[in-house]
Amino acid sequence: MSPFPYRLVATDLDGTLLRSDESVSDRTRDALAAATAAGAAHIVVTGRAVPWTRHILDDLGYEGIAVCGQGAQVYHAGEHRLLTSLTLDRQLAGLALSKIEAEVGPLALAASRDGLEGEVLMGPGYRAHEGPLPYVPYEDPSELWSAPLTKLYIQHPTLTDDELTRAARATVGGLVDIVMAGPGIVEILPLGLSKATGLSLAARRLGVKAVETIAFGDMPNDIPMFGWAARGVAMGNAHAELRAVADEVTASNEEDGIAVVLERLLTG
Repeated sequence: MSPFPYRLVATDLDGTLLRSDESVSDRTRDALAAATAAGAAHIVVTGRAVPWTRHILDDLGYEGIAVCGQGAQVYHAGEHRLLTSLTLDRQLAGLALSKIEAEVGPLALAASRDGLEGEVLMGPGYRAHEGPLPYVPYEDPSELWSAPLTKLYIQHPTLTDDELTRAARATVGGLVDIVMAGPGIVEILPLGLSKATGLSLAARRLGVKAVETIAFGDMPNDIPMFGWAARGVAMGNAHAELRAVADEVTASNEEDGIAVVLERLLTG
């Protein structure tokens, strides 16, 4: 058996580590355990904020560092505490939002509040994904801006996710960052924030370098993480933009794509 060639394995959650039922297969769990036994650390790097990530990490028995909120939050799962947290400038976000709506028309909105218990607020018309993740509906727009936020979510009644992302970037690209994180999930983030910035902070805490990192993902918001890591592996179900920059495309999240790669690396 050859030595495992990486010291850090970074995995996205939705569409990557998680199957469609939000479970992690035994095969993938075993492959990650074997990689960590071989000396690598495993870091979850997700667009989800901590409150929507914590139950998954607890179920995995994950006690290390996780990067949440598209890089805004570095979270110690074993100690249940935030190590770093970056918030969205609400005045700047409001300006960006007004510029986008002037270009494409009214948007449906949601927002993720900062903190370990930060609520996700959903406004009228926002199409929530079915599932167990909690959210709080609101009617008064002032509620959206009443507490620190990690991100805003935007939806358009007719534009596709790709079209909305392109239009928003073209309109406010110098004020904030716009990312597509999944089906129906287009986000407004602080300018310069990405999974790569959060992952680099977490890796520094572990004493690991980019050149020692392999990353797995499925959506365009994983592109900066692939750019930072030595090797980027797109899932078989990945968005075309991510596949285009990946070093490798593996099987889908439903077909244990992470395990396929790790098992090969572990056996040389």
